[in-house]
Amino acid sequence: MAEAHQAVGFRPSLTSDAGEVELSAPMLQEIYLSGLRSWKRHLSRFWNDFLTGVFPASPLSWLFLFSAIQLAWFLQLDPSLGLMEKIKELLPDWGGQHHRLRGVLAAALFASCLWGALIFTLHVALRLLLSYHGWLLQPHGATSSRTKTWLALVHIFSGRHPMLFSYQRSLPRQPVPSVQDTVRKYLESVRPVLSDEDFDWTAALAREFLRLQASLLQWYLQLKSWWASNYVSDWWEEFVYLRSRNSLMVNSNYYMMDFLYVTPTPVQAARAGNAVHALLLYRHRLNRQEILPTLLMGMRPLCSAQYEKIFNTTRIPGVHKDHIRHLRDSRHVAVFHRGRFFRVGTHTQSGLLSPRALEQQFQRILDDPSPACPHEEHLAALTAAPRDMWAQVRRSLKTQAQEALEAVEGAAFFVSLDSEPAGLTREDPAASLDAYAHALLAGRGHDRWFDKSFSLIVFSNGKLGLSVEHSWADCPISGHMWEFTLATECFQLGYAADGHCKGHPDLSLPQPQRLHWDLPDKIHLSISLALRGAKTLSGNIDCHVFPFSHFGKSFIKRWHLSSDSFIQMALQLAYFRDPQCLALFRLAVDKHQALLKAAMSGQGVDRHLFALYIVSQFLHLQSPFLDQVHSEQWQLATSQIPVQQIHLFDAHSYPDYVSSGGGFGPADDHGYGVSYIFMGDDVITFHISSKKSSTRTDSHRLGQHIEDALLDVAALFQEGQRLKRRGLGEDDSGHSRDSLPCHTRGSRAPTTATNF
Repeated sequence: MAEAHQAVGFRPSLTSDAGEVELSAPMLQEIYLSGLRSWKRHLSRFWNDFLTGVFPASPLSWLFLFSAIQLAWFLQLDPSLGLMEKIKELLPDWGGQHHRLRGVLAAALFASCLWGALIFTLHVALRLLLSYHGWLLQPHGATSSRTKTWLALVHIFSGRHPMLFSYQRSLPRQPVPSVQDTVRKYLESVRPVLSDEDFDWTAALAREFLRLQASLLQWYLQLKSWWASNYVSDWWEEFVYLRSRNSLMVNSNYYMMDFLYVTPTPVQAARAGNAVHALLLYRHRLNRQEILPTLLMGMRPLCSAQYEKIFNTTRIPGVHKDHIRHLRDSRHVAVFHRGRFFRVGTHTQSGLLSPRALEQQFQRILDDPSPACPHEEHLAALTAAPRDMWAQVRRSLKTQAQEALEAVEGAAFFVSLDSEPAGLTREDPAASLDAYAHALLAGRGHDRWFDKSFSLIVFSNGKLGLSVEHSWADCPISGHMWEFTLATECFQLGYAADGHCKGHPDLSLPQPQRLHWDLPDKIHLSISLALRGAKTLSGNIDCHVFPFSHFGKSFIKRWHLSSDSFIQMALQLAYFRDPQCLALFRLAVDKHQALLKAAMSGQGVDRHLFALYIVSQFLHLQSPFLDQVHSEQWQLATSQIPVQQIHLFDAHSYPDYVSSGGGFGPADDHGYGVSYIFMGDDVITFHISSKKSSTRTDSHRLGQHIEDALLDVAALFQEGQRLKRRGLGEDDSGHSRDSLPCHTRGSRAPTTATNF
């Protein structure tokens, strides 16, 4: 999200003579290491895959095959066509009494070889099937006979009960797009926002790039794509995230909100107990691969690799490059409250603590009157400092306070029990939502451990939220976990009538362990500097959240348009404030949908150009065109928060129990970060961020422009429908009610709060 515009800190010395560049040993070594990392991931998952089922076959299928071969052998039939006799001859001769054992072993070996060959065939067939992208290009709602046949074959070869990582070995490699197509699409995308002079200059650079450097850089990418399963993902993680030296706060993290209108309980410790229990239930399902793989548009499985690092993960700072540390297990969480750190165990010998027991432990922390030690209160501000600075300070901290540091970094996740309330209020709905978003994104700069994969934030009034570090996974992964957490803690676990977790406390549990930090004097100045920088960065962020309730997804679908593309075009209209007509808006939506489908099939522009740029840097090969692409500023960064598990929420019976999405910081000092989520069928919630230091941006102003743009577009469609009806001679009375919910033009729709 916010950090994705940076291919950071990777600018070695360059050479301009493309003709002298030959095979580069560092480049080949990097490709070799990328492939090695890819194969290590596959091997580390092999044993777990075998135990949980060799997808799409299963261990039982081997037993069935072995039994069938034994039965045929008993009936004096040889399904191996003599191969088992050959295998028996190769086995040691243990004497006459073991002749039957040799036959059984030969049958088992033959069954294993045949079983493995069948599984390999299924994998290859499924990989070939999943390489087909023709279904993406078909109009919405139309399915050709070819696609129907393809879908039936995918279901046949996919097996009956896929698990989370079942498809991993069958997923096709990320294709390397044609460099000519990528450059053409890039020029098409920048043409509307460049002057004629600037566009001609950019096009000339592109032609020079295609003539001089493109073929060599593309060759290296194709080589990497054959050796590694994905030619860009490891470089994206390293150069966009791990090599960034900026603060993680605002620049890399993003947030996710609680239910907008409802707080299931006002008891802070109870909400924390249920939420932590639900999160660990999700981890249990994750470890057992009981989470279903995500299917793109319900058809094609997506890669599940990012799920592996949700829990027990910390981004460790380095002087030049961070690294991600992931533990196989962790049986505690780290808790922060009023400047103090605690270690709270989550399991006993009998298993996971009950929600009521966890509530008891959190309440003990809330009731603990002991003060924070000097500088302990602001210690976490170091995780919001520039990464080089934090890396150097962490070395001293690891020496002086290794046990406390390990308790935090080795935790399943971080929990912050805030002393202030948050969320929507009746008195000032707009300001309260803005403050809620700001508290989740930045907090006070010293009450989040920004290195952890995610921090669970529980406010004093029971409101929840997440702050997520971005490098380990994209938003849909944490969003999937968050949906499960909200649904489970509210609908499955529930609360007693008095607001506490159900069940009984466990008085035998030991007190939460207070972590003690032996902070040397030289760290004190670093903490003060980090806190000052964090407060400056936090104070510079302008957050604005508003639910748009005039219409939602159902209205957009009524016009046979992609809801996501509709909002994206409305955002462009709001940003540029350029009048549009209905025909042009439809064309823009169709174009956006086509680009989206191209990106889904691996034919996007930005990742390919990014990878070409990285190769050029490894080769010390100067490309003015790639330098120009790399230097562009993203002044409008947008993202949709997808709702992935609709079945967990009953929007009709409980319309207020819908997640309100989340947001992220701007990608540019003079730009905006905008995310949105479709809350049911009739509400769209927008999250906008910008920097107060910029004279060009204002989050609230853009919010008003977004609302105006949506209403303008809706009015255009409404007018088009009216003219169409008039042309057909139909009565168009009452069309406003059919097409657009009633609203007061030019004013924000009132926010209604049913329960806070």
